[in-house]
Amino acid sequence: MRRVIMIVLDSVGVGELPDAALYGDEGSNTLGNIAKVRGGLDLPNMGSLGLGNIIPIEGVPPTDKPKGAWGKMAEQSAGKDTTTGHWEIAGLILDKPFPTYPEGFPPEVIAEFEKAIGRKTIGNYPASGTVIIEELGEEHMKTGYPIVYTSADSVFQIAAHEEIVPLELLYEWCEIARQQLQGEHGVGRVIARPFVGEPGSFKRTSARRDFSLEPPANTILDVLVENGVPVYSVGKIKDIFAGRGITESTKTSSNQEVVDGVLRYMQSKDEPCLIFANCVDFDMLWGHRNDVEGYARGLEEFDERLPDILSALRRDDILIILADHGCDPTTTSTDHSREYVPLLVAGENVKPENLGVRETFADTAQSIAELFGVEFVCSGRSFAYIVED
Repeated sequence: MRRVIMIVLDSVGVGELPDAALYGDEGSNTLGNIAKVRGGLDLPNMGSLGLGNIIPIEGVPPTDKPKGAWGKMAEQSAGKDTTTGHWEIAGLILDKPFPTYPEGFPPEVIAEFEKAIGRKTIGNYPASGTVIIEELGEEHMKTGYPIVYTSADSVFQIAAHEEIVPLELLYEWCEIARQQLQGEHGVGRVIARPFVGEPGSFKRTSARRDFSLEPPANTILDVLVENGVPVYSVGKIKDIFAGRGITESTKTSSNQEVVDGVLRYMQSKDEPCLIFANCVDFDMLWGHRNDVEGYARGLEEFDERLPDILSALRRDDILIILADHGCDPTTTSTDHSREYVPLLVAGENVKPENLGVRETFADTAQSIAELFGVEFVCSGRSFAYIVED
């Protein structure tokens, strides 16, 4: 009756990877730097699992008697974006990064999109989503032209006011863009960015939707479902995998709702299953906006909810907490950062052990395959040996 609960703390990195300089990320250490700038973090529950044993974290001392296994993981794929990180967690390693557009999208890409939707676009440059709607929102409301923009990530984002462009039409445009952006211009995600309000007080809504590329090969999610093991996703997991390998999903609009969704599945699902969740607020609300204090509070709020999750674990359940990349809010960059990610594993049958430095996020996929007894081949190395039957 084993269940695996895997929670991605989106962007909570633990120090630069050896190749960080190639990405302009020297000195990045999302968790360590936040603690240093903040003057300490209060994370007793993750600390009890061994978080402070992974790297030095001000306010989170190492413990001699951790209640879980701990380590850190390197990203083997090229890139540092959400899709790449999650796909590698699920066992799929990419040998080249998704395309990015620091100068905006080529004219032919925009022209094809405008022809398909039957109207012009405005924008087409890298920008913060909150900034660009203030810059172009009024023009958008007057003309009805959608705002197209990108970022340092591999994304094609479409912003539109909900009173000017109905949500279903915005989603339809995103589907069109997703179909067009393949091959050479196959960005990782097309993102619908609806907003409301008036000039000077625009606000993005929770009706965001991500349209990802389909994984080019099977992931552990596909294999589990094919073998009769349900996969329940919470947050944006379903979007990241384009719905592949997902049995049922729960949409959320905050980290707190993610925890609530995880707990609902833990309380209602009795069969062997994978519950896979993403806490996006760390990245979306605080990392990209260089909000150190907000990030710190978010970490502490998640830590306060961790006992609820731990107490809901059954005897054979395994909890895995990790991340998909970094996004250090203490640096001048607002982009993701190329970092190691933490790995915490907990459960009644988990031996408290140092898992060391894992060579790839895909170790999680190989471990999950072994825990459920399904055949899955990837370059990951299982750490399921720490689980006693």
